[in-house]
Amino acid sequence: MAKPLISVLLPARNETARLGAALADLQNQTLTEIEIIVIDDGSTDDTAAIAQAAARKDSRVHVLRQEPRGIVAALNHGLARAQGEFIGRMDADDGCTPDRLAKQLALLRRKSLALASCQVAPPPGESYAGGYAAYAAWVNSLLTPEAIARERFVECPIVHPTLLMRAALLRQIGGWRDGDFPEDYDLILHVLAAGHRAAKVAEPLYFWRDHLDRASRVDPRYSPEAFARLKARYLAAGPLRGQRRVVVWGAGKTSRRALRPLVELGHEVAAWIDIDPREIGRRRRGAPVLPPDELPTLHGLPLLIYVGTRGARELIRPRLVRYGYTEGENAWFCA
Repeated sequence: MAKPLISVLLPARNETARLGAALADLQNQTLTEIEIIVIDDGSTDDTAAIAQAAARKDSRVHVLRQEPRGIVAALNHGLARAQGEFIGRMDADDGCTPDRLAKQLALLRRKSLALASCQVAPPPGESYAGGYAAYAAWVNSLLTPEAIARERFVECPIVHPTLLMRAALLRQIGGWRDGDFPEDYDLILHVLAAGHRAAKVAEPLYFWRDHLDRASRVDPRYSPEAFARLKARYLAAGPLRGQRRVVVWGAGKTSRRALRPLVELGHEVAAWIDIDPREIGRRRRGAPVLPPDELPTLHGLPLLIYVGTRGARELIRPRLVRYGYTEGENAWFCA
C-alpha cells in the first residue's frame, strides 16, 4: 500500500464484543487512503485474534501488542509506528459514519486547522442520560475555533476519539502525556495553549458509547479533583500568567473546592461574586462576597466563573458584557 494519508489509532483491551464492528466502520470509510493501527493493550480475550484476522484480509490494518500499560502508552506506541500525515482516533467500542474521516479532513484543510473533530451521538438504539446527555449537548454546541477556545476550561471541548490531527504537530508536542490527569483533556488544552485552532464538522459522524465501566467513570485520573488540578495548571500558565489576584463568580462549597488547586499554585481570590442573598456580605477565605453589580469596582481583575448550574452561562453572559468583561479575554467559565 502507498503511504497512507491518515493513520487511525485504535487502542483496545478486552473488546471482543465490539472491536469487529469498530474495525468495519473504519474499513468502510469513503476515504480509503488510511491505515488502521490496533494497539492491543494486554488483552486476555480474543481481541488480538479479531484484529489479526482483520489484518490478514485488509493490508491497511496493522496490529501492535503490548503488556497492559494503559491508553497513553498504547496511543504513543501507535503514534511511533504511524505513517500518515494525519492522526485519527477511534475507540474499540464505538462506531462512525462512512464519511466521517473524509468530512473531518475536508474541514481541517479548508479552515487551516491543527485539529478537526465532529459532533457525537449515541449508537443506534442507545441513548445518553444525566451528565453524559448534558455533556454531549454542550460539546456538540462548540463548533468553531472561537467557541472551543473560549469554553476550554469548562470541560474537555473535544470528544477524544473524534479527533483528527496533524501528525507533525502531535509529535512536536510529545504525543500524549501520562500523569494524575485525564490525558485527553490535557492534549486538547496543550494544543490550544500553543495557539492552534480546532473546529468540528456540524454533523454527528461519531457514535460515542456511554457505559458503566468507561474510564471517565471509574479511573481517578478522570475525577473532578483531577480535572480541577489540570484546569488550574493551564489557567496559571496561560490566561492568569502574571495575574496573582482573581475574582471568582460562585462562593459555594463546590466553587471553593474546584478553586483549591489554583490557590495552591499561588493565586489569591480578591472577591467572590454571588447572587445568593445569604452569601452576599460574608467573607470566604478572607475575601468579600459581592453581588454582580460590584464587578466594575474590581478594576478588571480576571474573572473565573465556577457556576455549573444548567442555564447559568446564558444568564451570566449578558452581565459580563454589561460590566465590561469579555469572555475568553478576561473572563472564563470554568464549570
